[in-house]
Amino acid sequence: MASRPLKAVLTVAAAAAFSLTTVPAQAADPDLSVWTEVSRTYGVTGAYAYEPYAVADGFTPTACAPGVGYRYVNEQNVGRTDPEKPAALLYEDGPDGRRLIAVEWIARAESGATAPAMFGQNFQQPVDLPDLGSSYTLRAWIYRTNPSGLFSPTHPDVTCSATADPDPDPTSDLDLDLDLDLDM
Repeated sequence: MASRPLKAVLTVAAAAAFSLTTVPAQAADPDLSVWTEVSRTYGVTGAYAYEPYAVADGFTPTACAPGVGYRYVNEQNVGRTDPEKPAALLYEDGPDGRRLIAVEWIARAESGATAPAMFGQNFQQPVDLPDLGSSYTLRAWIYRTNPSGLFSPTHPDVTCSATADPDPDPTSDLDLDLDLDLDM
């Protein structure tokens, strides 16, 4: 193969590989143009895969809801329909602590308010959320593939442990009583 065509093939292959890394692992059920906006969400929330970062940034954990997981709410983002400002992060218990599985936008369902829309999706019908009252929600399962679809209101495989602590202290398992003998 000549040098120029070989470079072109390698360039296209590299570009394809890089473009795939920006799309979260999820069945392509929505229109492909939606992934451009959703990838912005994926990019700004990726650091929250480490749950203590979410808490440090103002996301407050709540109790687990079957099919949804643990909702960590940032009150400042409630009511926003900005792909880069989800109101909640959804986690589930994993072998190494909480694992980020989805993001959620929340808008209060005030009298006469219609459901907002994002990503070509209308928010789900109002549900009663703790501390928020009646609210419209839109979930995007961008960190755990949902067989029911990217924007499904629930995930069939997300369960709640009967012994789970809704607000774990990540430092509670650390033994910080170190007895160091520095005299040598």
